[in-house]
Amino acid sequence: MTTETKARLAAAEPPLPKPVPQARQSRPARLLQAARSALAFALKAPMTLGFVVLLLGIALVTRTTGTDIDDTLLRRVGTGAAALADGRWWTPVTYTFWCVSPTALLATVVLALVLLAPAEHRLGRAATAGLFALCQIGGALAGAGLIELGSRGGDLWLSDARTDVGVGPSVGIVGVGLALSATLTALWRRRLRLVLITGALLFPLYDGWGHDVMLLCGAVIGLLAGVLVWGRARRRRERGPSPTAPDIGDADTGDTDTGEAADGPDAGASRGLDGGRLRHVNITSHAETRVLVALFVAATALGSLLAWLSNSTSGPLALYNELFVGQGPSASDIATTCAGAAATSSECLENRAEDLLAGSPAALVLFVPALLLLIVAEGLRRGRRIAWGAALVLEAGFAVVIWRYTAYIVLPTLDASAPGATDLHRFVIRYSVLLVVIPAVAIVVLLLTRGHFNVRAPRWTLLKLAGVAALTFVVAGACYIKFGYDARDQFTPEPTFGQVVADFPKRLLPPAYLGPLNVPDAAFIPEGGVAKALYEYTGPVFWVITLGGLLLSFWRSTAKTKEGAETDAGNLLAEYGGSTLSYMTTWPGHAYWISADGTAAVAYRVIGNIALTTGGPYGEPAARAAAVGAFAEYCDGEGWSPCFYSVTAPAKEAADALGWSSVQVAEDTVLSLPGLEFKGKKWQDVRTALNKASRADITAQWYTFPTAPLAIQEQIRALSEEWVADKGLPEMGFTLGGLDELDDPLVRCLVAVDGKGRLHGVTSWLPSFEQAAPVGWTLDFMRRSADGFSGVMEFLIASAALGFQQEGARFMSLSGAPLARVDRGSQPEGLQRFLDVAGRAMEPVYGFRSLLAFKAKFQPEYQPMYMLYPDPATLPAIGNAIGRAYLPHTTPGQLMRLSRKLVG
Repeated sequence: MTTETKARLAAAEPPLPKPVPQARQSRPARLLQAARSALAFALKAPMTLGFVVLLLGIALVTRTTGTDIDDTLLRRVGTGAAALADGRWWTPVTYTFWCVSPTALLATVVLALVLLAPAEHRLGRAATAGLFALCQIGGALAGAGLIELGSRGGDLWLSDARTDVGVGPSVGIVGVGLALSATLTALWRRRLRLVLITGALLFPLYDGWGHDVMLLCGAVIGLLAGVLVWGRARRRRERGPSPTAPDIGDADTGDTDTGEAADGPDAGASRGLDGGRLRHVNITSHAETRVLVALFVAATALGSLLAWLSNSTSGPLALYNELFVGQGPSASDIATTCAGAAATSSECLENRAEDLLAGSPAALVLFVPALLLLIVAEGLRRGRRIAWGAALVLEAGFAVVIWRYTAYIVLPTLDASAPGATDLHRFVIRYSVLLVVIPAVAIVVLLLTRGHFNVRAPRWTLLKLAGVAALTFVVAGACYIKFGYDARDQFTPEPTFGQVVADFPKRLLPPAYLGPLNVPDAAFIPEGGVAKALYEYTGPVFWVITLGGLLLSFWRSTAKTKEGAETDAGNLLAEYGGSTLSYMTTWPGHAYWISADGTAAVAYRVIGNIALTTGGPYGEPAARAAAVGAFAEYCDGEGWSPCFYSVTAPAKEAADALGWSSVQVAEDTVLSLPGLEFKGKKWQDVRTALNKASRADITAQWYTFPTAPLAIQEQIRALSEEWVADKGLPEMGFTLGGLDELDDPLVRCLVAVDGKGRLHGVTSWLPSFEQAAPVGWTLDFMRRSADGFSGVMEFLIASAALGFQQEGARFMSLSGAPLARVDRGSQPEGLQRFLDVAGRAMEPVYGFRSLLAFKAKFQPEYQPMYMLYPDPATLPAIGNAIGRAYLPHTTPGQLMRLSRKLVG
C-alpha cells in the first residue's frame, strides 16, 4: 500500500499486551519428555530397532565397530559367486549381519532407520520382514548368478567381480525401500525411486564390486514386488469414487495433469476455476521434470566422485574416473620416468607436476568438472535457462573429451602382444561407448525438456557473473605471469617469459584434460616457495570465485514486482480486505502478485527459492481460492516453491483441493465486538484491571505514532528498547511488528498514561478494511513498563475493545500466537508434533504459549492458522525461509544467547 493510498485512508487510534512467561520446564522434565518420544518411536518400529541393535551388537562382539572386517571372518560369512560355487551355501543369509567397515555400518544404520522404519509402519511388520528376506537373499543369488554368467561370457569386469566377497544388509534395505515406494504418492514415489535406483546403478558402474551387483539385483526385486503387490492396490484406490477430492495420503497429485504451466507471470488465475469449481493445478510434474533432468545430469559427477571416494578401479566406468577427479601418478611411475637423465624430460615433469598438484590445495582443480556438473544440476533443478545451456555445452564437451581420451590416450597404451590384450581392447571400447552414450542421452533429454527451463536471470546478473569471471581470470593471470617470471629461478628448468604466459591456462585445467585437449606438456615445475604458492593457489582461487559466483547466480532469487503492483494490491486491500493479518502485507520487504483479471493479490517475499507469503490471497472473496493455484503456477514459472504462511481455513480448503500439505502454525484469537460486555465471573480479571487503572489515575489515550506528542514517542521508543535489551535476544519480525511498523498513519496506538504523563504500556492496532473503511482491528505491537501496574495489558485491550465497539467495528483480533494452539482433541502426528515440541522448547524465550493463555482472558473465538505447501521435500528450505523472515538481523551473540536459553 503506497503512502498516497495510506494518506487517503488516514484515521487514528490505539493498541495491545505482553504475556507473563510460564514457569519453564526443568531439565529432568525435558529429558523425560525426550525419552518418552524416543520410546514412542521405538514402539512404532520394533523390528527395525531390533535389527539395528543386532547389527551393532554383532559388530561389538566381533570387534568391527572401529576397523574394517577381518579378512578371515569376511571369507567365512561373506557371499559372492565364487563363495557359492565353492559350496558356502549359508552365506546369502550370514552376509546380512556384518558390514565391511565402520563407515558402512553407520550408513547402514541410517539407511535402515530411513527406509525400514517407515516400511514397517506402512506395510506391516510381517510384510516388511518378508520383503527384506526376499530382496536380501534373492539379490545375493541373482547377483551371483549374473556375475557367473558374465564371467563365463568373457566380460573382464564381471570376471574380476566373481572372486569378490561382500557383506551388508543394504541389498535388502534398498529393495524394501523400492517396494515401499509403490504405496506412496506420485511425488514421493518418483523421488524415492530416483534416489534409490540411481544409487543402485552408480555403485556397480563406478564402484563395481560383487556386492554392488547384488545391490542392483535386490533393488530390481523390491521394485517389481512393490509394483505387483502394492502398486495394483494403490491404483484401485485411485480409481475410487471421488475423482475430484483425492486422499492426501495416497493421491497421485503429480499425475493429475489438468493444464499446462502458466505462460506468463500472472497467467493461470482465470484458469483456476473449471465450471465454477476449483480444479487441480499441476505444478509438481513441471518441477519434477526439472528434478529428473538435474539428477540425470549430476549422475556422471556423482559416479566419478563415488569411484574416487571408494578408491575403486573395479567398476566398468571407473577407468575414466580421473577425467573428473584424477588419481595422480604413483611413486613408481615418478621413479621410472625421472630416472637419471630423464629428470628433465616432458614425461617426468608432467608426472611430478601432477603429483605436486595432488598433494596441495591445487587438488581442487581436479574436482572442477565434477563440481561444475553439480552446480549446473542445481541450476537445472531451479529451472534456470542459463543452466540448461551450460549443461548442453558441458555434456557435449565431456563426450568429445571421453572419445579423445579413449582414442588417443587409453588405447595406444595397451600392449597388443600381452595375454588377453584382445579382451581388454574390447572391454575398453565397449565401456567407452557406454560412457559416451551417457552425455549423448543427456543432450537428447535436455533438448526434449527445454520448455521446462524457462527461468531467466536478469541481464545484470549475467553481466555481473561474466564480469567477475573475466576480472578474476585477468587478475589471476597477471599475478601468475608477473610474480612467476620474477621468481623464474625457483622453477626447474628456468622458464622464459613466453613459457610462463603459456603455463597460466594449464593451472586452471585438470591435468587429465591436457592430453585429450592437445595442451602441451608441462615445461617446468616449481621448487621454491613463491613458485610453489603461485603454482598451487592460482587455479583454486580462480575456480572458487568463479564457481561460487555461478552457484550464487543459481541460488539467489529475487522477487519481481510489476510496476504499479503495490498500488493495485493496496487498492484491493482497502476495497475488499482479507484476513486479520492482511495489513501486514503493506510492510516493507514484500513483492506483490496480482491475478490476471486484477481481482486478487498475494504479498510474498523470496528467501532462497521459497516464495513465502504473508497470509493468504486477498481481494474479491470469490477470487481468493483460485488465486492459490494461480500464484503457485507463477512461482513454478519463476523456479520458486510457494509457501502460504499463516492462512485461514478458506485458503486451506483451496490448497487441500490441489492436493497440498498443511500444518497449523498459529492460533488466531478473535473477539466479536457487537454486544460485547465485560460482565460475569469470566471477565473478572478484565474488570479488575479497568478498576485498578481508574484508581491509579491511569487513562487510555489514542494516537498514531507519527502525530503523537514527542514525549509519548520517546517513551514508546525507550519502552521498546528496554524490552529488547532485557531479553538480550533478537527481536522478531515478519508477522510481528516493531517500531518501524508502528510509524504508520493508519496504525492506531493505545497507550496507558498516568497523571504525571508516564507511560505504563502501549499497544498498536492494524486495520482491516472493507470499502475503504476499517471494519476490524488486529493487535500487533505490545510493550509494558517493567515497573508499571500489573494489569496494564488487560486494561489496554479492554479499553481498545470498548473504543472499537463504539465506532461500529465488527471484530477485534488479538493476533496469532506462533507455535501455539488450543487442544482440539486430535492426536498430532509428524510435522505437527514437531512444531508442538518446537513451541514448547521456545516457550522460555519468547513465551508464545503464555501469550495464548493470556489472550484466553478475553474469551476469544479461536481460529487456526495454517502453513500450506505443495512439496513436502521443500520443508527444510521452508524452515530456513521462515527463520530468516522472523530473525533477519540476528547477530552471532544473540544466536549464542538464544541457544543457551533453549538448551539450558
